[in-house]
Amino acid sequence: MPTYSIGQAAGLLGVSAETVRRWADGGQLRMDRDGAGNRVIDGVSLAAFAKERAAGLHPVSGEVLTSVRNSFAGIVTKVTLDEVIAQVEIQSGPHRLVSVVSREAVEELGIEVGVRATARVKSTNVHIDRAGERS
Repeated sequence: MPTYSIGQAAGLLGVSAETVRRWADGGQLRMDRDGAGNRVIDGVSLAAFAKERAAGLHPVSGEVLTSVRNSFAGIVTKVTLDEVIAQVEIQSGPHRLVSVVSREAVEELGIEVGVRATARVKSTNVHIDRAGERS
């Protein structure tokens, strides 16, 4: 089972190392010591904590009914328009999402830099890359 240092866990969770230490000291995140005495978090515990923490972190309005399960509420950071197409960038927590939609849709929805928006991702083609070494 993979283990993560405090710094690695902080990077994956999008918080500071000090925040991870506080969560561990407060009993919210379980840590162990490795053979050298360093504090480490096992991958299974970290995954469960990340999933639990993410629930409700970026809530989507209950007014919207949708079959899409991957919703990222955030703020529009960039809009690039041409005659027909628009590229919209949304920052949702540590995630940057980029979508290409029609210019007409952007104008009808009033999408511009600084407005709140939700990116919804529904795909049958999702790529997954694995980082690090195999254990």
